[in-house]
Amino acid sequence: MKTHQKPDPSKSQSNQVAIIYCRVSGTKQVRDGDGLASQATRCREYARYRGYDVKEVFQDDMTGGAVKRPAMDQMLRYLRKHRRDNPIVIIDDISRLARGLEAHLKLRAALIGAGGRLESPSIEFGEDSDSRLHENMLASVAQHQREKNGEQTLNRMMARMMNGYWVFQAPMGYRYERVAGHNKLLVRNEPVASLVQEALEGFAYGRFASQADVKRFLETHPDFPKGSQKFLHPQRITDLLTRPVYAGYITHENWNLHLIKAKHEPLIDYAVYQKIQERRASKSLGPRRSNINEDFPLRGFVTCADCDAPLTAAWSKGRNKHYAYYACDTRGCASSRKSIRRDDIEGDFEALLKRIVPARAVLEMATAMFKRAWEMNQASEKQRKAGLRKALANVERDLTKTLDRLIESDEPNLIKAYERKIKALEEKHAETEAALANSGASKGTFEGNYRTAMAFLANPWKLWASDHLKAKHAVLKLVFAAKLPYARNEGYRTAKTTCVFNALEAFNDGGSIMVRVKGLEPPRHRRQNLNLVRLPIPPHPHETAFASLRDLLANLRASGETENTKSALKL
Repeated sequence: MKTHQKPDPSKSQSNQVAIIYCRVSGTKQVRDGDGLASQATRCREYARYRGYDVKEVFQDDMTGGAVKRPAMDQMLRYLRKHRRDNPIVIIDDISRLARGLEAHLKLRAALIGAGGRLESPSIEFGEDSDSRLHENMLASVAQHQREKNGEQTLNRMMARMMNGYWVFQAPMGYRYERVAGHNKLLVRNEPVASLVQEALEGFAYGRFASQADVKRFLETHPDFPKGSQKFLHPQRITDLLTRPVYAGYITHENWNLHLIKAKHEPLIDYAVYQKIQERRASKSLGPRRSNINEDFPLRGFVTCADCDAPLTAAWSKGRNKHYAYYACDTRGCASSRKSIRRDDIEGDFEALLKRIVPARAVLEMATAMFKRAWEMNQASEKQRKAGLRKALANVERDLTKTLDRLIESDEPNLIKAYERKIKALEEKHAETEAALANSGASKGTFEGNYRTAMAFLANPWKLWASDHLKAKHAVLKLVFAAKLPYARNEGYRTAKTTCVFNALEAFNDGGSIMVRVKGLEPPRHRRQNLNLVRLPIPPHPHETAFASLRDLLANLRASGETENTKSALKL
């Protein structure tokens, strides 16, 4: 077999039927290059020189290691159909047929079996032993080049990931963009990025009770890509919730890469990512029913006082119109099938919610204490930041020591133990690094940062009265720590409120003692009336109360109704 041999005009065969086969490695080469066109041009020039009549051109965009290819299968069917014409199959180079010895031998045998004969402007195929040996050697070289290119590509991808760059298909909510100093970098792809961020934060803070709720939320937004089937597979939601890339970290277990700090902008904090994993690992909450609507906002939240089961709700058809009712649907319960008018149960709830509104003086006192806690928190953040820097340095030192021990060890059990410890230290490093990035004094003033939260505390009923279903769900979650039991003909039993409202209640009465206005001792120089005031004794330290307020604000932000919330609270 001779390589790179020019065709001999004396061997030209007029009217000889020929077909052309071209192949590139993938669709990217088709999109960005002209590999298929240049191959076809060279093969046509060869056919014209030899006097062949080119009937068809078959093109594949698949790896050379694969045997099953769409265009290859079409070409084999063509060869069988036109076997009597003894068609010539022209390829630009031996590597265009295959880049693997096994694939080359199988396709070569298939072409011959279908009645085809292989030719190329680059080489001359022969059937003698020396030609076949040379052909197989070239096929082996092509396979080696393909495997070597694959190894080099993987090594480059791994090195780039170690430097903090995502190298695979852009995750949902991101797209690739060329950025100076970074080459291709993940950047936010709006409006999908904001939807993904809202879904992740909503699941972390309890706005969405389950992954099914996240799925339902994303499916209702026309801007979120769902594919041709118009719905999201549950696995896509799982991938969304478990990918640290959204928190600004890169993990690829197959390459032993774990929580590498990424260069791209994260959609959520690492602390939010951890909350998501904790919620997924905890006892699953039942999915929110899809048919909950504005007609019955309390369905599923109010329970029967007799059996503690959630009340169901429905419309009942009367003689002239429909009537709305709540009812217990538990068999054997004393209140089973006994309807409660919607106006009664929701009217009692609104009365209950209005009673939770704190007095103006209490709210002012609480605001002053929260502001004091905020100022103390601001001061302590500097010390906390210094402590986090020290902790981060300790983790990095332990990580370096463990890596050194891993390199020096040759005992399999020790190696596995060191690998587990390294993984734990990497998680600790990422957690501490994220905490350090988020530490420091908050920008702005207390009023500027917590205005929405304090307005909600002043009157949560305003948000409930806004008639936005999501706002009503936010009120139920933020005000009450447990579902509300309701007894027919009696009303609501004692409601359990969340921590921040418990603190306001403590300011109002239970946690107070009486002291004198001007001091603990009465003045001795003259007689006077002693005005008594209440000195609040909070049930928890300032940091605990402020943390509750912080959580309240985070939940309001994660409720997805930021603008509606501000409008309802008249901010």
